[in-house]
Amino acid sequence: MIAAWFDRWMQRRAAVRPADAAPETKASRVAPLLAIYGVGRPVWTSHEFEALAREGFSRNPVVHRCVKLVAEAAASVPWILRDGAMEPERHPLLDLVRRPNPREDGGSFLESLFGHLLVAGNAYAEAVCVGGVPRELYVLRPDRMRVVPGSDGWPAAYDYTVGGRTVRLAREGGCPVDPVLHLRLFNPVDDHYGLSPMQAAAGAVDIHNAASAWNKALLDNAARPSGALVYRGPDGIGLTDAQFERLKSELEQQFQGHENAGRPLLLDGGLEWRPLSLSPKDMDFVEAKAAAAREIALAFGVPPMLLGLPGDNTYANFAEANRSFWRQTVIPLAQRAAASFAHWLGPAFGRDLHFEIDLDRIDALACEREALWRRVSAADFLSDDEKREAVGYGRRERFTQNE
Repeated sequence: MIAAWFDRWMQRRAAVRPADAAPETKASRVAPLLAIYGVGRPVWTSHEFEALAREGFSRNPVVHRCVKLVAEAAASVPWILRDGAMEPERHPLLDLVRRPNPREDGGSFLESLFGHLLVAGNAYAEAVCVGGVPRELYVLRPDRMRVVPGSDGWPAAYDYTVGGRTVRLAREGGCPVDPVLHLRLFNPVDDHYGLSPMQAAAGAVDIHNAASAWNKALLDNAARPSGALVYRGPDGIGLTDAQFERLKSELEQQFQGHENAGRPLLLDGGLEWRPLSLSPKDMDFVEAKAAAAREIALAFGVPPMLLGLPGDNTYANFAEANRSFWRQTVIPLAQRAAASFAHWLGPAFGRDLHFEIDLDRIDALACEREALWRRVSAADFLSDDEKREAVGYGRRERFTQNE
């Protein structure tokens, strides 16, 4: 129905257009379909950041450790600025990334950015321009940001709402870059917002939290399963309402809770205590909790061994798991962020600027670099310049003196 309405609208628009008017060209062939979102209206995100942060990051130790582990590791990866073929040690863009604002250093700034990206699937950074040049960078909370699509359906501005007030962040004439950098994880069902790993592991997070709550309730009940009080009154007469309430109150006050563990239960008047035991099926929650923890670690790309989960925890396996964690999770995330920052801020300082990851300064990959250097050094058929290029360095500059 929407397609038919859109076709009729296009036919009426073509009928009123002058015959000599030049045909209009869209930036993308699918732009008219994306424009159905509306012009100037925020697109509300489908997931709730506060619920993910509260139930996952704040209450679940596995999620908390996964987010901290990935965010801290990715923020510690050193960046190298490339200006064409040169590698300047001092540059305004490099200084901006190392000292984004007066309150944070580069590591704290990137850790917050990566943390928001892992919890919400979206991360936002704001650039503050002074004199037409970005001078400061700030991390903005994802739950306060809303995408405002333009006429072509792509983001044209961002609305930041806090304390009942909304500020629209859009490019102004005095700043050569967009005011907001939006990092998002891939989401196949949303054009504007990313999908958090926590959403993919939402079922596992709920199972893990429920198992922890069950254990807490078991400890509050003297660390043993509950039982049943059986009353054998004369002639089958049961307890009155007053007797039942009094018995229930005495049990809660004198025998419930960990501080009353092991206290003997004194019964009289035909009362008999029958403890209830847990069946093997009821004990499956222990295995379910361990499986849920592994699923959470899988969603975040963290080997379970690094989280202390049961498994083949040997030194050799731990070293391999640590290298796999850096290669498959940390380095791709850091490379993506470096490329996004260069693409975002580069036009304000120069078009040929880009960031690279300095793999030589990552301790977890020292064994790989050592093996590479050993193999290259033993290659007699390579020249010195070829060996330098093989390990990531440029050719040695040669100067000749004209006599």
